This record gives sequence, structure tokens and C-alpha cells, in this order.
Amino acid sequence: MPGVPGVPRGVPGVLRAIVWLVVVVTILLAGVGYAAVRRDRWYRNTAEGRRQALLEDLQPVTLANCELKRFGEPNDGGYLLCANLLTDVQSAYSYGISGYDGWGCDVSRQLKVKVHEYDCFNLQQPVCGGGALMFHPECVAAVRSTDAAGRVFDTPEGQIARNGDAGRHLLVKMDVEGAEWDTFLNAPESVLGQVDQLAVEFHGTNQPRFRDVIRKLQRTFYVANLHFNNYSCALTVFPFPAWAYEVLFVNKRIGIVDRGARPQFSPLNAPNKPTDDDCQSIAWVPVVRTITH
Repeated sequence: MPGVPGVPRGVPGVLRAIVWLVVVVTILLAGVGYAAVRRDRWYRNTAEGRRQALLEDLQPVTLANCELKRFGEPNDGGYLLCANLLTDVQSAYSYGISGYDGWGCDVSRQLKVKVHEYDCFNLQQPVCGGGALMFHPECVAAVRSTDAAGRVFDTPEGQIARNGDAGRHLLVKMDVEGAEWDTFLNAPESVLGQVDQLAVEFHGTNQPRFRDVIRKLQRTFYVANLHFNNYSCALTVFPFPAWAYEVLFVNKRIGIVDRGARPQFSPLNAPNKPTDDDCQSIAWVPVVRTITH
């Protein structure tokens, strides 16, 4: 065996082999560390890198105790929830309804709870026979304000408190055309902790704060489902197949992760626009992250 620099030739062969092994492992680890630094720089400093990092963070886990069920419309407007984990919900919030709210109606009828609906752009109030819907002509936002047109915006914390729901178990759906990012970024952890399940349609893929929001939510929730909206399919947001996407978050105090099972795309997911081609994709996720998530 050739000599190892700095190791006398009189050292036994086994020890020399161990030294060689240490040298090789050190070089490999240095290479892995360098690659990780390069990858992190790519994540931070390029649009495609930020999208890749965001998409990796959005990959679902398998929940051993989740039975998915669709609530709301059969296509656009419908969202998947873990139906068997809704028994403790005491009140529900439906943000961004645009004059219709099949999701809120299904939730109210099936769970026998009041659903607070919020929209300040479309003031048409949905009708739901057998359900208890309360419409608020107001939008959700990061801070309370009133715009030049007189539209009122407030935080989830303020709205929940005014409705007497502070400290109660909540179910929340949000589709607010981009306002979700700053709303969640500024929402207190205590408010997020009240939410048993959170169904959100996110809009956008490129901004650095988007990953901050998802990582904040993941401190409280597991990602249980990811579905891309085929109204927004676009090659320009690769590796995302679309710039709008629906995510189901389940609170960690009720969800149980099955780390031995690979997440499966649920057939209950349906194209938002049934007359167009769909654009779902399975993202590449590092094996180490899959194991340790």
C-alpha cells in the first residue's frame, strides 16, 4: 500500500488503511459541504433556485390518521380535508368567496358549525339551505386598514376575536389572490395554533418571503396535500407546473406522520378547469429530507 503523507512506514497496515479511510471520508464530506453551500446560494440568489427550495418545502407527508374527503365544488372552489380529524372544530372561516361558497356550505352542514365568510370585493352573499353562514363584507390582510374605495381589511386575529372564537378549535380556508403571504407572515403563532386544518390556495412562486411563510406554517402544521391549479399552468415557473396551488395543512397536535409511507397523489384532487389539460407533477425531493421531515 502506498505511503500516507505524515504516517511513518513502520505503522501496521491496518492502521495505515484506517488513516486512508479517514482521509477519503474527510475529502468526501468536504465535497458534500461545498455542494451544500453552492446549493444554498442557488436557492437564495436565483429565481429558479428559490422556486426549487419552495417546492421542496411544500412536498406532503403521509398522515397515518387522515381520511381525505372533498368539500365544496367538484372542481374550482373545492378543497380536500382530513374528514375524520374535524370532530373538534367549533367554528370555520372561509376567506375569499367571490359570491359562492360550496366549501363553507358543506362544512357548515356536515360539521354543524357556523362558517364566517369574508370578501370585500364581491359582496354577494351565498345561500346555503341547512347551513349557518355569516357573511362579513371585509377582507383579510396583514394589518387592519381601509382602502381608498372604503373596503375594510383586518387580520385573522382581529376577526377571530370579534367573533368570539379566540381559543376555540378552528377550520380555515383561504383563497385571497396573493394576500395570503403577508397575512400568514404577520399572524401570531397562537392564532395559527387554534387552526386544526388550513386549506390555502397560494399565488406566486418567486419571492424570498414565500419560503419564510411556508417554513413558519410548518412549525405548526404538516403539509398533507398539494394540488396545482390548472388555470395557472406555466412553463415560466419551472420546476413548479403552475403558479397557483392548493395546500392542505394539518395541525401537528392532531396529525400522525407515517414516516414509512411515501405520499400518494389523491384521486380526490380534481382539475380546477375540467375542460383543460391538467398540469400536476411529482417533484424531486432529496432522500435525506424525505427521511427526516
